[in-house]
Amino acid sequence: MKLEFRPSSILHTVVLVTILFLSGCATTGRERATETTTSMRAVEKDYQQALVQIDATNASLEDLVKPQQDDTKKAFDAYTKDVTKMEKLGEQLAMHTEKMTTQGDAYLAEWENSYTNPEIQALSEQRRIEVREIYARIPEASVGIKGALQSYLTDIKEIQQYLSNDLTPRGIDAIRPVARKAVVDGDNLKETIKPVLSAFARIRATTAAKE
Repeated sequence: MKLEFRPSSILHTVVLVTILFLSGCATTGRERATETTTSMRAVEKDYQQALVQIDATNASLEDLVKPQQDDTKKAFDAYTKDVTKMEKLGEQLAMHTEKMTTQGDAYLAEWENSYTNPEIQALSEQRRIEVREIYARIPEASVGIKGALQSYLTDIKEIQQYLSNDLTPRGIDAIRPVARKAVVDGDNLKETIKPVLSAFARIRATTAAKE
């Protein structure tokens, strides 16, 4: 499964949404901003769900490969369900991020072409600069998420495929080191996601204060 979302686009989108609420705009602009804000919230929710599902997937994987597992079939079935959920979340995140980016680009194009009055244009630019300064760290928060998520999804799926062919004590013993690394990678992925969620929280707090 190939993920095609652009984490760095988060800055692009949230900046233009925030500018709208700070400065005000025409009805069409507000409608576009509302759509983009809705998409942004969907992406935030996806990330929140990903944190929970990573924990669940790691837990079922650890349970599956633990020494002297009494019911490997039951443990394998539970792990398989978690892998499927994690994959669906990855696809959902890619879809929502792409939608957020597309809507944000459309609104930004409209915004840039909206002003002929030099005073309003200057105000718009001032607001734009202010907001960019506030959210300058957002691209840094998103760096590495796509690669880390793709790597984790690949590993947990391949572990599931391997054990589907060799769900024996020997097969579990052989895959255990890989499984342990996947669990560590999942924990690292969570740490990569957390700064982005913090950025979303700061954005909400700032726009709420300005409305």
